[in-house]
Amino acid sequence: MSHLNQNKKILNRIRRIQGQTNALEQNILNFENSCIEVLQQVAAIKGAINGLMNELIELHLREHVLGDTEKIKEKELNEFLALVKRYL
Repeated sequence: MSHLNQNKKILNRIRRIQGQTNALEQNILNFENSCIEVLQQVAAIKGAINGLMNELIELHLREHVLGDTEKIKEKELNEFLALVKRYL
């Protein structure tokens, strides 16, 4: 997926996730925060990761599997299906 390093939307998502995880670390180090607040942050990070995963799957499908709709790329399609099966 060498095309990803030029995708600003993906890079921005990753940077937001980094910010969220850094904030989580700081909140864990701050003894004044409750477990509920930490769990809410973890849930937000999980949602952000899921969004990133969905975006990456869609990009992969568009770029590598459906690239030329006239000709289906069997190898890439099978790899993609194996990946989806792992996560479902």
